Amino acid sequence: MQIISTIAELRARLADERAIAFVPTMGNLHEGHLNLMRLAREHGTCVVASIFVNPLQFGPNEDFDKYPRTLETDCAKLQGLADVVFAPAVNEMYPTSQTVFVEPPPIANELDGAARPGHFRGMATVVLKLLNIVQPQVALFGKKDYQQLHIIRQMVAQLNLPVRIVGGETVRAADGLALSSRNQYLSAAERGEAIFLYRTLQGIRSAILQGERNFERLQKQAVEALSARGWAVDYVAVRNQSDLLQPRVMQGDLAQRDLVVLAAAKLGNTRLLDNVEVCLAG
Repeated sequence: MQIISTIAELRARLADERAIAFVPTMGNLHEGHLNLMRLAREHGTCVVASIFVNPLQFGPNEDFDKYPRTLETDCAKLQGLADVVFAPAVNEMYPTSQTVFVEPPPIANELDGAARPGHFRGMATVVLKLLNIVQPQVALFGKKDYQQLHIIRQMVAQLNLPVRIVGGETVRAADGLALSSRNQYLSAAERGEAIFLYRTLQGIRSAILQGERNFERLQKQAVEALSARGWAVDYVAVRNQSDLLQPRVMQGDLAQRDLVVLAAAKLGNTRLLDNVEVCLAG
């Protein structure tokens, strides 16, 4: 496995590769990332991982400075999974101040975008830069960041990028908590409470499968239940899988029958994100 830190060296290394599968990460790798790496091997003969904590997608009061940077440990975990690790410095990715940005679609201003203004613009910009640098045939992203995956798919389609986007299923701890690099911020007591977010989403999915169509009521009840337990809720939302817009109920039935329930909430100082898909028969 090669560890490369410059764009020029990476391009030279990949120049003759014709089946590159790429997994962009911000490092501090957990089993969710490693599962994407294993999936990548099914889609390419050369597997590339990037490790880069992107300053453009962090707001002024977010955790950019304290975000865990564990390059040596990450590279040890990637042995046998990646052929190349691209680990650039900030000044390699942004040698001058970035003044050209990707303008994401309007959905980027809702859900996580409403809670984190500018986040998706910074995310989409760095993903486009990385795709241009690596030039993979396939790129893989986790479904835990559901809105991110949707926006990346829209960007790739509308900018005619020659890359196929594959979504990897969310990897969970034994009790159901979605794995995240930020989980390590949780205290022992918070870690025990954290599973309640997933259970809340499961409850909404169960209600929908049983025929409930008053999504506003389900969302309101979920926010109230989480708030009562000490969570600071950004949102709980039922949306279409295809476009992340609010589902339309017509004459008691749904215009689209593949839904997703998304949520983001803070527990103490840790912001947790999760979602569950709901696929209705018929």
